[in-house]
This record gives sequence, structure tokens and C-alpha cells, in this order.
Amino acid sequence: MPHRSTALQLAQLGSLAASRWAARVQDLGLTPSEGLVLRIITSTGGLSQRELAQEMGIVPSRVVVVVDALEGKGMVRRVRSERDRRRYALELTTAGQTALDALARHGREHDAALTAPLSDVEREELGRLLAKLVEHHGMRPGIHPEVGRT
Repeated sequence: MPHRSTALQLAQLGSLAASRWAARVQDLGLTPSEGLVLRIITSTGGLSQRELAQEMGIVPSRVVVVVDALEGKGMVRRVRSERDRRRYALELTTAGQTALDALARHGREHDAALTAPLSDVEREELGRLLAKLVEHHGMRPGIHPEVGRT
């Protein structure tokens, strides 16, 4: 009889999902952390680097590295905040929005490939159960616990 440890199966699938996602975003010239930063910037609008670090749960110096890389790729720009002229807010450029759109397509394809053997009902139930576990364990929804390392 096969080993049925739920924790082990989650670890196996998590590792598979993370490595396949990293390969997908690498095809776009990004790291998973850079993709996450693009998504957060567009969903929250006008964040400073410090606020972005808090949102991601990582140290500000790590955010600087990721934002510098995205700025170097022409995907993000720092603009003086309208609320506080002493700080800079982060904005996506047109290239950043294009990359974010491609990431969204890749994300849908990634989800579909990973859950291919499931029916729509099973896929919905799995998503609900996983969200319940994420919440129970105090994890940040939408933020991979390894963020900032890639």
C-alpha cells in the first residue's frame, strides 16, 4: 500500500509546483520574487519599499535588491509620493504591466497543469481546503514562505 502521509504529499506537490513555477517565470526573464513584487505593486498601488517589505514579510534590504532588478529591466519605477514628498512610491511601467499580464497567463496555465487530473468540483474543493490550511497556519495568502530567497 502506498504511503499516504498528507504532509509528505503536500511537500512533494509544493516542491513540484515551486520548481515548475520558477521555470515558467524564468522564461519571462523574472524570478518568482520579482513576479510577486509586480503583483503586489499593482494590487496595492503606491507602496513604498518599506511597505512592500512589510507586505511580503521580508527585510527591506531584500526588497531593494528585487526592486533594483525590476527597475533595471524597465518594469518598475520609483516616483515621489503625492502623500509624502519625502518617500518614493513604486509603480509598474508599461513593460511591468506586460510582464504581469504574461505572469497571469502563466499562472492560469500552471494551475491547470498541476490540477489536470481533477474535475472542476475537485479543483474547487482542493482550493478551499488549502486556503483553510493556509489560514490556520497563519501564512500570508498569496505569499510563498520562501519569498525573498529567489
